[in-house]
Amino acid sequence: MYGLLGEHLPHSFSPQIHLALGNEDYHLFEIAPENLEKFMNEKIFKGLNVTIPYKKAVIPYLDEISPEAEKIGAVNTITVRDGKLCGDNTDYFGFKYMVEKSGITVKDKKALVLGSGGASLTVQTVLRDLGAKIVLVVSRNGEINYTNVYSHTDTDIIVNTTPVGMYPDNMNSPVDLSKFPNLSGVLDVVYNPLKTRLIMDAEKLGISAVAGLSMLVAQAKKAHEIFFNTIIDNNVCEKIEKVLRLQMSNIVLIGMAGCGKSTIGKILSQKLGKDFVDTDEMIENAENKPIPQIIERFGEDFFRCAENLAANIAGKEKGRIIATGGGVITRPENYMPLSQNGIIVFINRDADKLDSRGRPLSQLYGVKPLYEKRMPLYRQFADIEVDGNGTPEQVAELIIKEIERL
Repeated sequence: MYGLLGEHLPHSFSPQIHLALGNEDYHLFEIAPENLEKFMNEKIFKGLNVTIPYKKAVIPYLDEISPEAEKIGAVNTITVRDGKLCGDNTDYFGFKYMVEKSGITVKDKKALVLGSGGASLTVQTVLRDLGAKIVLVVSRNGEINYTNVYSHTDTDIIVNTTPVGMYPDNMNSPVDLSKFPNLSGVLDVVYNPLKTRLIMDAEKLGISAVAGLSMLVAQAKKAHEIFFNTIIDNNVCEKIEKVLRLQMSNIVLIGMAGCGKSTIGKILSQKLGKDFVDTDEMIENAENKPIPQIIERFGEDFFRCAENLAANIAGKEKGRIIATGGGVITRPENYMPLSQNGIIVFINRDADKLDSRGRPLSQLYGVKPLYEKRMPLYRQFADIEVDGNGTPEQVAELIIKEIERL
């Protein structure tokens, strides 16, 4: 059999990727450090991918190691050949593919690599081979650390190889990008969430940025070639990444109260096979009260804080349809939690067709004034805007078509 070796693998996408490549016999091997020696000596596998924390730890058990892996000092792919364990490093191919696909120029640039583990060794090697002028490593206890890193304000490229920002510790970032005025590119090898806080911060600053899903797919393609002694066209990587991204992405519905987000969301859930979540229902369940009573008793500010918590909880997971409250766009801090794994869809239904019954804020402020006030915010949040004046079924079909186009 084949599989992925790691310590904790509950959210790995490797089985889906290798299945898409044609390998139906791919498994997850969660092995505790004290059991690593026994696992490696038993050789119950034909081929392995290796992830945190074993990319260096497996090397003593190998009989052979490829020149690339030896140069890097880390192994992420192991095959059994004539009873011998042979180590390779396909992360090199994966990260190189990621850089080239991003369009970020490395040649003659100064790069900061965050982290000093196995992934960092690969990234450093690729950057130097692509002609980076200076490659510096940032680590917690290194000469360059997270206290003095901001003295390198002339940095052109930052690459994150640490787990900071990785699920379930979403929305954390290892550095403040605003302190690097010369940045032209940011790469993050983390792929869960689809966009880390680091990537979203870069986008906000207008800096080219790419997360690690393309690297994950490309290194898996290379590993499959090694496992089965075959060659696969690189175009396959892009196709698999698109399919994975569609499967993993949330579809986040925003729009005025009464525009049909919940009804449309449930239709999308059935059509796309994604779980449906309503942030208003999450708040009502947590407070054991309907929204009007929550606002009446505790005030709108309390409700908005509860809404932000719901947005963070819902947006952290993947593969969901998320219906939000009409005012979720009034708090900028809701954007990143919803965007990290989500395609945000604005359902624009005409104000005179909105139902204000049971909508306390629509009744308090008036539907049309509220609609006009919020319109710029909806458009600022949204990746897609669809006409919400048709039937729920028609609007759902519009959303699916726009997402496929996107």
